[in-house]
Amino acid sequence: MPAWTPLLLAFGLSTASAQEAEEGPPELPGAYGEGVAALREKKLGDAITAFQRCIDTQPDHVADCRWERGWAHWMNGDWNKVVDDWKAVQKVDPGREGLTRYLAQAQDNLGLEALLAKGREAAPKTFQSDVPAGTTVRLRAVGDLMISTDFPSGVINPEIDATFTDVTDWLTNADVTFGNLEGPVCDTGKTTKCKPDSKPGSCYAFRTPAKYMPLYTAAGFDVMSTANNHAGDFGPGCRLETEAHLDKQGIAHTGRPGDIATVTANGLKIAFIGFHTSRNSHYVNDHEKAALLVKAVDQEHDIVVVSFHGGAEGSKALHVPHGTEKFYGENRGNLREFTHTVIDAGADLVLGHGPHVLRGMEVYNDRLIAYSLGNFATYGRFNLSGNLGIGAVLEVVMDKQGAFVGGKVLPTKQKGEGIPMKDPDGKAIDLVRTLSADDFPDTAVRVAQDGGLAR
Repeated sequence: MPAWTPLLLAFGLSTASAQEAEEGPPELPGAYGEGVAALREKKLGDAITAFQRCIDTQPDHVADCRWERGWAHWMNGDWNKVVDDWKAVQKVDPGREGLTRYLAQAQDNLGLEALLAKGREAAPKTFQSDVPAGTTVRLRAVGDLMISTDFPSGVINPEIDATFTDVTDWLTNADVTFGNLEGPVCDTGKTTKCKPDSKPGSCYAFRTPAKYMPLYTAAGFDVMSTANNHAGDFGPGCRLETEAHLDKQGIAHTGRPGDIATVTANGLKIAFIGFHTSRNSHYVNDHEKAALLVKAVDQEHDIVVVSFHGGAEGSKALHVPHGTEKFYGENRGNLREFTHTVIDAGADLVLGHGPHVLRGMEVYNDRLIAYSLGNFATYGRFNLSGNLGIGAVLEVVMDKQGAFVGGKVLPTKQKGEGIPMKDPDGKAIDLVRTLSADDFPDTAVRVAQDGGLAR
């Protein structure tokens, strides 16, 4: 099986589909072949029926048919059935490529169902805050963080200990500070993203050595999202190791299905939920389940912050389109609909990242939406030319109900290979002002010359 097959599987392509892409159409027998053909065309009901017939009549292909049928259930979001099929495969073929990784993801999603049920039941709020009237919380947030990688070798910043020196006072001057951890921080695992013959610079897999995790704590980070397309670069074990290192540093984390971060500030209990365009995290493209999850979490928190990694990428991705964004054929989300859906469900702030550029901001139902915070500290492997090198520390002040009170854009840029610095030219301020007005003419946040934000 090609080493990249599991990556295709993550997007719902079957093993046989991957084989066809590599070698041309294989000759597949009977009901198994019918099931694969139906799965390739995303006729999920037909595929499930054919694979059941295969299981009943083709004993030599039972493991293959249960593996493929698991993908049909995956695409339906039917996690009980995914886990049942793949556990059966595990008993007879435990070494099947991709099984361990994707079974773990399916089990994470299955565990999330109990939490979703709380939102589905629409129970009354059980969490009652006793903080006094007039209480506010001041949150600061940044976009992508990847301060060095040991893969490929030689992309470690020689002055990595000074990564956040110029911006630490901005990061620590808040009740809560949030960032998107773009890639794992661990010392284990192996990547399947890169072929042995990959050309230098053509493959992007990140892994920051664990000894550098304390730098994030010292810089002031309290919460991080691992919901992004690099979280699984070195496998599920490395992702779990990343969470363990975050726990050790006292940094709350969110990302894997069911992994919700909770912090307390000024007596307010604040939840963070990280979403991404893959099922390895809370899934940004399933708006119904996203709303149920937010409703469930809102029952036990004063304030709910939603983070998402989505949207197209690159210097041309500055604007937030209407409808679904595509990038290299992948569904990167209908982000206007997603953000409004989660706020309608009870979210109080939405923080976007993923496009690697800043995007506009709007105020919807008295809640702030920042569609992308861009690159903040991305060393060595990121294109930082033009707008790709412009970032920001976003300050958001909310009242005890989560309504947007005010805030500020603190402009940054990246020096050299990716060191965050304060930007005296304030380019981020002008960029956010212009993009907000262009994309959200009726709801844009107001941006003052000094970066101050208002409704």
